[in-house]
Amino acid sequence: MGKCVPIASARYNAGEMLKQHPNHRQYLETLARMTPQQRVAKAFELSEMTRQLFVHGLRKRFPSATESEFRKILIERLNRCHNRNY
Repeated sequence: MGKCVPIASARYNAGEMLKQHPNHRQYLETLARMTPQQRVAKAFELSEMTRQLFVHGLRKRFPSATESEFRKILIERLNRCHNRNY
């Protein structure tokens, strides 16, 4: 697991720790080498992976739910997560 370091910012509580990101520079360099189309494709890929993980986690949490019950739970949870700032 990554090392944590104390941060000194007014928006965080004193003593709060943030994880260091030793590969961040490499990540930014990789992004810089990608075309805009590749970056958009990667964003969609990551969004789909996140959706699949979300659905998998809900299925594990509600294993006995019928398909219609599960669909209702899924929609309710997605509505809670929706960014209403737009």
